[in-house]
Amino acid sequence: MRAHAGGLFCLQAAVELLIGHRYWLCRDDFLGRFVGLVSGQGGEVALVMVGWRAAERALRAGRLPCSGGEGYVLRIAASIAEGVAVDLGECLSTLDEASLGLVVDAVRRGAGRVVPGGVGAGRGEW
Repeated sequence: MRAHAGGLFCLQAAVELLIGHRYWLCRDDFLGRFVGLVSGQGGEVALVMVGWRAAERALRAGRLPCSGGEGYVLRIAASIAEGVAVDLGECLSTLDEASLGLVVDAVRRGAGRVVPGGVGAGRGEW
């Protein structure tokens, strides 16, 4: 996922948010439906891409059951990656401290800023 997002600040930010949060990348129903593998030379996986809009639509339609905070993390990631509309006021009020730290880090990354160690740092070493 990081290789596909390389050089694109907002896409990198969204990917790092998912990696740091971990929840969505541990779900087979998310990975199987919304994460695509692109083969490289010799059949090795070269890129991993997320279907952000499709995932957000499935979430909104109730086809990806989760807690409110988990859903808002995915919505925020989709918004950062592809401009999917999200109500930040609603989202931010439901996030726990760790998720909020990851979102703050993602916003900084999306703006091309250095992300200092902090609340969300170090959760996503995949």
